[in-house]
Amino acid sequence: MDQLEKMRSGVWHDGFGDAIGEALLRCEQRCFELNSLLPSDRQGRNEAIRRLLPNVGEPFVIHSPFHCDFGTNIRAGKNLICNYNVTILDEGEVTIGDNVFIGPNCSIYTIIHALNPQQRNGGIMRSAPVTIGSDVWLGGNVVVLPGVMIGDGSVIGAGSVVVKDIPSGVLAVGNPCKVVRPITAADDVEENEILR
Repeated sequence: MDQLEKMRSGVWHDGFGDAIGEALLRCEQRCFELNSLLPSDRQGRNEAIRRLLPNVGEPFVIHSPFHCDFGTNIRAGKNLICNYNVTILDEGEVTIGDNVFIGPNCSIYTIIHALNPQQRNGGIMRSAPVTIGSDVWLGGNVVVLPGVMIGDGSVIGAGSVVVKDIPSGVLAVGNPCKVVRPITAADDVEENEILR
């Protein structure tokens, strides 16, 4: 098993190796290229996003700045929307369903560093995957920690820190993030309230 396979597998390993460092640098370069493009350069931005995130379905909207560690470990369905300043540390797999809104300043982490400072300083780490279902909305400044699963149709309130799994179809908020209530038909906006 090479360094990148160890990293993705979730085993404790030395993450300071050359192969990981080279892949991080390559991705950082691609993030820089994307974030340097004018918003009006739609074709250039689309090509840069395809190089950075080859496993994201279309259509998508990804605003700059956007940052990730590898890009290739992020898998998303159609209609992904990432607002400004989204960061995804994808040492482990990050799987995102269809129709997901990720608000500004959100962070998704898969990396876990050793708690022992000598081991941490020596690069000992592991990853845990994150799964976000379809039709999920992460409000602004949400942080999703390693190993978390968020169920379909759930909404995570702004500023929440998601430390454990969230079921489908709920509103969850806080630090640590907790389920407040189910999302029901009572949450629907009345048709006569919508300006068209």
